[in-house]
Amino acid sequence: MSKSSERMVKRFGLPFRIAHWTVAFSFLALYITALPMYTEFFDWLWPILGGPANARILHRIFGVTLMVPLFIMIFFDPKALLHWLKSAFTWGKHDIQFLLAFPLVFFGKDKEYPKQDFYNAGEKINSLLQLFCGIGIVGSGIIIWKTNWFPNWLVDIGYPVHAICVGLSVAVVIGHAYLGTFAPDGWKAFRGWHGKR
Repeated sequence: MSKSSERMVKRFGLPFRIAHWTVAFSFLALYITALPMYTEFFDWLWPILGGPANARILHRIFGVTLMVPLFIMIFFDPKALLHWLKSAFTWGKHDIQFLLAFPLVFFGKDKEYPKQDFYNAGEKINSLLQLFCGIGIVGSGIIIWKTNWFPNWLVDIGYPVHAICVGLSVAVVIGHAYLGTFAPDGWKAFRGWHGKR
């Protein structure tokens, strides 16, 4: 199909796109505000963030904004939210075939993908990982924010759960960003992610 005859149809509505970028911005802000809390290597961020106390306040604010997209989707596009959730948990033979072909494409090799659903298997894995990590991050974040609300044993579990979920999420976000920008056809997807051929 020539470029002039290609047609684009809307893939994601405005609420979905707003939710996506709110999550992206909040996650990045949370990551930056957390770095000096985890290691002295990033102590140079303290002055930029206004000191440790201010960084913690910012971290909590962005923690709240990370939860906003769920409400955006519930109130403004519940059908898309339910479709996303259902798709993420629905797997078929074509999804396995996609995963077998995916490593070659990831590293720039030409490979034909089998026909996929609205979300391909890679997007489903990304969705599931971010969903469960998000629940872990928010849940453990509330526990370590409001330590006086919870028993000590739960607070003690909250810290490693938070760190593990964040670490896994960062890895997934890096892969997601690479595939949406620098991978073969990634930039095309980034520029036209609101559409679908």
